[in-house]
Amino acid sequence: MPIRAKFKVQSITRIAGWGGPKEFHTIKLQPVVGGSPENKEFFANTPSGSIELAVVVASVGEQFDIGKEYYVDFTEAPAA
Repeated sequence: MPIRAKFKVQSITRIAGWGGPKEFHTIKLQPVVGGSPENKEFFANTPSGSIELAVVVASVGEQFDIGKEYYVDFTEAPAA
């Protein structure tokens, strides 16, 4: 059964990549804590945690903005 959580972007760090013009985007997210009835419900079930993404594709990293909220769905992957 999938598990849904709701996270908010706390910080974004963009640094130059190694050996080229690429940028690395590090996006740090924390569970939502309030601001809406939905967020309060998510907070009651997921009060703490963190997600940190290191993204090397600029078009993906640029889709995240500080303060925006995102759903995160966890679905078990088949064994390799």
